[in-house]
Amino acid sequence: MGDTNGQVVAGGNDKGNRLDQLDRPTDVLIDKETDSLIICDWNNRRVVRWSRRSGTTQGEILIGNIKCWGLAMDDQRYLYISDTDKHEVRRYQIGDENGTLVAGGNDKGIGLNQLDVPTYIFVDQQQTVYVSNNSNDRVMKWNKDEKEGIIVAGGQGYGNALTQLSYPRGLFVDTLGTIYVADSMNDRVMRWPKGAKQGTVIVGGN
Repeated sequence: MGDTNGQVVAGGNDKGNRLDQLDRPTDVLIDKETDSLIICDWNNRRVVRWSRRSGTTQGEILIGNIKCWGLAMDDQRYLYISDTDKHEVRRYQIGDENGTLVAGGNDKGIGLNQLDVPTYIFVDQQQTVYVSNNSNDRVMKWNKDEKEGIIVAGGQGYGNALTQLSYPRGLFVDTLGTIYVADSMNDRVMRWPKGAKQGTVIVGGN
């Protein structure tokens, strides 16, 4: 804290698809077990891992051919990744390239078993998956092993009413099930208590 300059820890060699480059990275998390960064390298259609050890000059590809946007990791080190091309979220064991479908995967659409450009995700201790469903202007909750999700925020079309979201992005869910979501096109952050039909603006919205 207090540093005025940051330090490049991954990429930084112009945009490109070499292993020492990134192209429009969208999300990152820390894997404490391997002391590494796992990064959605969106425009390169891959998920890469970069060691945090000093002297690291390039990453390694964990999963290829995936238009990944959001990442999450659960307590058992399963990796969850949203795919904006396939409109789905999959769960992966590290080293597994295929994964298991946990949300969406039925083409894009507005059905409860569908997603439309899923972006950021959050996974709780019960392996419940929350998804910012960008183009459907809603946040979906998928309980483990369910075939369809539940709308838990938004879902009333594009707009700025307290019942609406417009291109939701970043997402956090606390232990009470309260959802905090970056409502990107409305320039605000909203809080939705569990089961609520409308949210409260807690930052921005002016």
